[in-house]
Amino acid sequence: MRDKIASLDHIDKRLLTALQRDASQSLDVLAEVIGISRNTCWRRVGRLESEGFITQKVALVNPAKVNLALSVIIIVRMSRHAADATENLRKVVLSIPEIIGAYRTAGEIDYVLQARVPNVAAYDLLYKKLTAQLDLSDVSASFVMEEIKSVTELPLNFI
Repeated sequence: MRDKIASLDHIDKRLLTALQRDASQSLDVLAEVIGISRNTCWRRVGRLESEGFITQKVALVNPAKVNLALSVIIIVRMSRHAADATENLRKVVLSIPEIIGAYRTAGEIDYVLQARVPNVAAYDLLYKKLTAQLDLSDVSASFVMEEIKSVTELPLNFI
């Protein structure tokens, strides 16, 4: 993978930055912003997609507009760490649409989950769903009071 990173030049980086900010731009606009021809832009974006630098293009939805204003960080500690328990957690988490992020971590905490729900009552239902389906030793949640930073744009200064 290191050779793929090294193959990105300043134009590729500018394309990735522009697309991370607004993937809905037309090729004409994108080419103009970057300062390259439309055909060059099309070829480069296609290469970035085929080489896996661009994995998907999405629309970001305002959570409050779709009644998901409450963001919850859930800390999970498993009772057992056997393969079947880990796989069960994976299946349960993937089946619950309110869980929008799930991370297996090192250290005292086994998993960190992020959920979006309308309110505390909806979180309580989510909590009951998790605890009914999983063998957990501890679950704790923190309700996000203020979102200070939440971005989808990756920094490209390391390539």
